[in-house]
Amino acid sequence: MLRFSGKGVYGAIAIGKISVFKKQETHIRRSHIADTAAELERVRAAKEKAFVQLSEIYEKALREVGETNAQIFEIHMMMLEDDDYNDSIRHIIESQSVNAEYAIALTSKNFTAMFASMEDSYMQARAADVKDISDRLIACMEQGGISEAPSDDNVIICADDLTPSETVLLDKEKILAFVTAHGSSNSHTAILARNMNIPAVIGVGKEFIQSIRDGDMAAVDGFTGEVFINPNSKTLAAIEEKQRADLEKKELLKKLKGKENITLDGTRVNIYANIGGVDNIGAVILNDAGGIGLFRSEFLYLERKDFPTEQEQFEVYRKVLVSMSGKKVIIRTLDIGADKKVDYFGLDDEENPALGFRAIRICLTRPEIFKTQLRALFRASVFGNLGIMFPMITSVSELERILEICDEVKTELDEKNIEYSENIEIGIMIETPAAAIISDRLAPMVDFFSVGTNDLTQYTLACDRQNPKLEPFCDTHHEAVMKLIELSAKNAHAHGAWIGICGELAADLSLTERFLRMGIDELSVSPSYVLRTRDAVRNIDLRK
Repeated sequence: MLRFSGKGVYGAIAIGKISVFKKQETHIRRSHIADTAAELERVRAAKEKAFVQLSEIYEKALREVGETNAQIFEIHMMMLEDDDYNDSIRHIIESQSVNAEYAIALTSKNFTAMFASMEDSYMQARAADVKDISDRLIACMEQGGISEAPSDDNVIICADDLTPSETVLLDKEKILAFVTAHGSSNSHTAILARNMNIPAVIGVGKEFIQSIRDGDMAAVDGFTGEVFINPNSKTLAAIEEKQRADLEKKELLKKLKGKENITLDGTRVNIYANIGGVDNIGAVILNDAGGIGLFRSEFLYLERKDFPTEQEQFEVYRKVLVSMSGKKVIIRTLDIGADKKVDYFGLDDEENPALGFRAIRICLTRPEIFKTQLRALFRASVFGNLGIMFPMITSVSELERILEICDEVKTELDEKNIEYSENIEIGIMIETPAAAIISDRLAPMVDFFSVGTNDLTQYTLACDRQNPKLEPFCDTHHEAVMKLIELSAKNAHAHGAWIGICGELAADLSLTERFLRMGIDELSVSPSYVLRTRDAVRNIDLRK
């Protein structure tokens, strides 16, 4: 028996035979070409073919993992049209009279090295995207084509690494799990695995692939990140028992639909869902969430080449509110910047984008963008139970200006006799230490707080959460983070506001009881975590 340890990215157990994912081997040779125009035509034809492939992958991703997660393939399609990338390929072909495959490979190497050397983790991630689209272009010129997912049923896919497109092409009905030698828990591949509900372990080490063969038996523990190759009878029995208990628990969770989120001592807790677009509403309803605790409105901006109009935004917000049939819907205003770049915003490059011009800072300095969104939100408010929250708050003066702008928008709507609800709850995100520390000043000005634990952890511990090298240092349970949340809860209740958590820690069941003892009123989690969070709440007794 061999045991490997990596990072579990989706908590589930899989037991079955291994299928080693063999990527299409491409050996690029430099060849002298007399007719460079013909080579450029080959590039054009390959781009056309690659674009069709990526469009099909995007549509599949859209159906299976939603709009937000499918956007990576839209980015790949845009990169195929990037002027700098294409000019490099053309220049190499024409100036060196070489074959297209070599020009693409050299361009890929140069651009990948350039992105990988950047300090910004978002830009570093673009290195993998450049390589992915370059490999696809080259494959489209050859007979073999791109790597295809295995056709065998009920297998555990093992690979050196998987690209996002390879991951999406896996047939969820045939694949038991996947394991990769490399990768980060923040990678697109890991995120896709979580949203596809595929048990997955990544980063098990380069020795892994050398130690396995097709047909080997494997047991994958997505909870602990352990992978057992040809497990002995004792290990297999333990894994099978864990798998049985997990499946039994999931069946039990289904029985919790329609039940109240109430502790053994009678404390009620709201359990809401986080979503990134209207395509996720079905999952919210299916998993019986009490409402939407975080609707990420920036998806409206990320998938476009120009600013969405007020009417376009209004239609989306109205659809969400109507679909939720009176349940609370909390929409976060535009949170662009840091790792979410949009070209048409014309934002400058920054050495420290996470600490830079982002979110509410953009909205307050570009009020025309902010007011357009607010008008759409206020107009839509009559169709449901709306809450609006503002991200990245650090000062009282920021919040004062936000509330002034809200009043200005209401005045504009009144003058035009446009109806809006008078019962919109206004809240802010507690995701900076500054906001937590002055929460006693902020609480009287709003109806609620929502703690964004991802950024709060990042800013409290000075750890870039996009940097996989910092994972050992980014302690999400750090006492400083807990104290800031507890302080915010205390100050919220002291001034009549309620407080929720919408960051990843909301779904951390090891912290559920601690949060409730702090006085947290609401937990907003991914739709698939709603029922298991309800189960945890219903087994807590705060009297003890």
